[in-house]
Amino acid sequence: MEPQKPTASITWDDNGQPISSEFGDVYFSKNSGIDETRFVFLHHNHLPERWKNLTADAVFTIAETGFGTGLNFLTAWQAWREHAPAQATLHFISVEKFPLTRGDLERALSLWPELNNLAMQLLAQYPPVDARGFHRLNFGSVQLTLIYADAIAGFSQLLPIEHAGPYVRSRACGFSQYTRANNIDAWFLDGFAPAKNPDLWSDDLFQLVARLSHANTTFATFTAAGIVRRGLAAVGFTVEKVPGYGSKREMLRGHMTDATAAFSEPAGKYNTSWHLVDLSGEPVRNVAVIGAGMAGCHTAWALAQKGLRVTLIDEFGPGAGASGNPLGIVYAKLSHTSGTLADFNLLAYLYACRFYHAQGFFQSGGEACGVLQLPEQPEQDAQLKQIADIFARSPEFARWLSGEEASAFAGVPVASGALLLPQSGWIQPHQLCQTLARHPNIHLISGRRVSRLSREESRWNLLDAQDQPVADADTVVIACSIGAAGIAQSAHLPVKKIRGQISLAAANTTSSALKAVLCGEGYIAPAMDGQHCLGASFVLRTDETALSWDEHQQNLARAAAISPAFNELAVADLNQGRASFRCTTPDYLPIVGPLPQADAMVEKFAPLRRDARSIIDSTGSYHPGLFINIGHGSRGLAYTPLCAELIASLIADQPLPLPRDLIQALHPARFLIRDLGRNRI
Repeated sequence: MEPQKPTASITWDDNGQPISSEFGDVYFSKNSGIDETRFVFLHHNHLPERWKNLTADAVFTIAETGFGTGLNFLTAWQAWREHAPAQATLHFISVEKFPLTRGDLERALSLWPELNNLAMQLLAQYPPVDARGFHRLNFGSVQLTLIYADAIAGFSQLLPIEHAGPYVRSRACGFSQYTRANNIDAWFLDGFAPAKNPDLWSDDLFQLVARLSHANTTFATFTAAGIVRRGLAAVGFTVEKVPGYGSKREMLRGHMTDATAAFSEPAGKYNTSWHLVDLSGEPVRNVAVIGAGMAGCHTAWALAQKGLRVTLIDEFGPGAGASGNPLGIVYAKLSHTSGTLADFNLLAYLYACRFYHAQGFFQSGGEACGVLQLPEQPEQDAQLKQIADIFARSPEFARWLSGEEASAFAGVPVASGALLLPQSGWIQPHQLCQTLARHPNIHLISGRRVSRLSREESRWNLLDAQDQPVADADTVVIACSIGAAGIAQSAHLPVKKIRGQISLAAANTTSSALKAVLCGEGYIAPAMDGQHCLGASFVLRTDETALSWDEHQQNLARAAAISPAFNELAVADLNQGRASFRCTTPDYLPIVGPLPQADAMVEKFAPLRRDARSIIDSTGSYHPGLFINIGHGSRGLAYTPLCAELIASLIADQPLPLPRDLIQALHPARFLIRDLGRNRI
């Protein structure tokens, strides 16, 4: 988690309009901000006309420099609903270095009553301003990727590869063929005026705008400043001065005419491109997903939402394995420090909360009762308080409660203060999986197990243990948890299974008062149908599936350590529980992305054995049309929604919901590259 960063400092004029204290500039025209947005950004990017001519399944992408109050986004969303085909998709990508607090955003948007319905939907999903990074917000046919970062840093993470030199392209990594960067169709260049915020309007920004554009990309901006006109012309845009809005004499608009102007030949070191995947060929139309647990069902649903036909296959049906527990907690241990795992934890947790609230899973099949994280050791008390301090401006997301406050919130006495996550709670995984699998674009095959994959003529054949066909598809996602180790193409991945047993204990008069989920060394949830679900054990190096009395007692002891209200809980008989196996990885991060051809990958990147910093001008070797989504450990409810959106975006070739650095951190090829660099293979 990054150190605390500033939010926007707002003053309000006599008409209730927001003014940036940092830049001494207005967020929108004082006369009519919404009309200015329509004139500058919609009209001069020719969006209504372009949208009317889109095909039914088209994807259109807008990028914006400066989210501000969200007025441009909401206005574009409104116009999209009026002019675009119902099944088309709008991606809106916006960066914001100084995000408005939720309260300031709500106050600013109240100035536009005609946008109220859309504004309420935005506010319901608006991420905490203290959570830096990428946030994917889904609104049906409209998807907003809101990036809390400096524009250069944020947009750089959209590029498929980072180079040591400024914006130099590798000979082997043409963007038209690999995980695409140049998918922006229109730019809203809307930062504060160049005279007020010159750091934004830099050559680096113009280079990025060009690198993220294609031959038909347009731009519009309210400013006519020479630095902007010259900067955009230098990177390949035809730039035109036209009359501005209202009292503004001139503004700029234009389109890309020389998509190579921003690129030069390689000069010096640039990063090895082992993670890039060839996306050339016919668009994907149908996908087979192996495994109908949380990872598989979320993946199938995310793909189906993007208009793809999905075949979902599971030996036991939706919600088996670890996803068959009667209750699960939407929970990811947040950290008081920054780092890859901590950053992914936070973004995945936030995405999961938005997803479950927006899709109604907390309302049916769960409860957003809040989660109280208690310190497991005395020193963790200070760490949890640090997390609360980081999110001091977002108390709706996380805040510290004293012992007295925590006890009142929980309904039972707790021994210490706690970190409250008020948007979280519990969900029934089995019901979740079944609901996701009922999407009209998903065909479910139960009672069949896929044991082997064979590719013939650009299609995958999925076969059972007797080599009988189960299904076929042009693209496959392996999402069967530890079962992936039994499929040849994924057998090289370093996954391991860890046994976990949950226990069910009848609620008594004292324990029934529990109103929130309590998490310490173990967890306990409010009673459902007269029973508490508590757990879970953590047992290494075993294949045992039978329920254990010892593990029941361990779960009860952990619950009693959380609160004396649970001292008298008991498990009635051995069968009052469930044991299953988590699929975990060496670095505790999931494995999400394209599946490498292990032998070819090792051969191609063998020079890393001699020097882990070797620069190899080559992309990786991957099985065509084969992806994987496994390794979520005990965080399945929190991790799988975002990982599914990542997989679906990769397969559908749409803008990705995570920054490049985290995509590489989750990448299935990371273990081969690390082991080569350490000379272990």
